[in-house]
Amino acid sequence: MKLQLLKIVAFFIGHIPRFLLLPTGNLLGLVAYKFARRHKTTACENIRESFKEDGEQVSEEEVRIITLGVFINLALNFLEFMRLPWLKAKDLKGYVEIEGLEHLEEARSKGKGIIICTAHFGNWELLGATLGLIGFPLEVVVRNPDTPVFDNFVAWVRTSSGNRSIHKKNAMLRLMRALKGNGTLGILLDQNVTRREGVFINFFGRTACTNKGPALLAAASSSAVLPTFIIRDGLTHRIVISAPLKLVNTGDKEKDVIENTAIMTRPIEEIIRKYPEQWFWVHRRWKTHPDSPL
Repeated sequence: MKLQLLKIVAFFIGHIPRFLLLPTGNLLGLVAYKFARRHKTTACENIRESFKEDGEQVSEEEVRIITLGVFINLALNFLEFMRLPWLKAKDLKGYVEIEGLEHLEEARSKGKGIIICTAHFGNWELLGATLGLIGFPLEVVVRNPDTPVFDNFVAWVRTSSGNRSIHKKNAMLRLMRALKGNGTLGILLDQNVTRREGVFINFFGRTACTNKGPALLAAASSSAVLPTFIIRDGLTHRIVISAPLKLVNTGDKEKDVIENTAIMTRPIEEIIRKYPEQWFWVHRRWKTHPDSPL
C-alpha cells in the first residue's frame, strides 16, 4: 500500500509540465540550501578544501555560488527522477545528447563486458536510464535496504528502463557473471568507503578511501572501463562516453589495484573541476583515514 502511494506521488510529480521544472527546481534547491544546514556545511567545507590554489582558498562568494548550484542540481534531479518510469527511448531526442557511443559499441563487440565508470554527477540516474533505453541495460550495485518501501520504490524507478539492481552483499560474484555474459556494469566510484572496502588514492589533493572493487573486476575480467558522465545544461543533458582507460598490469596485484583505482578516479576529478556545481559535495567523501578502524 505504501509503495503504491509513492508511485501515485511519483506520477503527479513526474507529470509536472516541462516548462515548470526549471523554476520549481530552482525554488526547491534554494529552500534546501537555506534549511539543510548540515549538508550545506559539509558541501561548503568540501569545496573550500578541494579548490585550494597556491595555498589560497576560493572566495566565500565562489563557495556559496557552487553550493547553491549543488542544491539546485539535486532538486532538478529529484524532479526528473520522478519522470523516469514514463521515459521512453523516443523521448530522448532533444533531451539527452550522447557523445562517444562508438566506444560503447566497440567495447560490446569484444564480448568481454563493459564497466561504466561514473560518479554522482549531473543527473546520474538519467544517465543509467538512458543507457538502458538505448540497449545497454546496466547492472547497478545498490546498498542493502535500510527502508524497504523506499528502496523498493527506487528499484522500481531504476528498473523501468531495463536496468537491474544487485545488492551490495555478495555482489562481486554476480558482477563477474554479468561481465562474462558481456553485460554492462554501472559503477559509481566517487563515494567514501571503509578501509576494508577500499584503497587510498589522491583525490583533489587529499587522501580519499576509494572502492577497490571496480579495479579488481577489471583485472579479473579484462573488461573495458569507460569513463562516462552526464552533464546538465538546464533541462537538457549531454552524455560523454570516453575511450577505454589504459589500466596497468605489472603482476603486483596490490600495487596494480591502487594504481588502477587512481586511473579510474582521475576522470571524475577532471569533470568535477569543469562543472563543480554538478557534483554531490554534500557527501563526506574524505571521512575514512588510514588510521580509521577496518
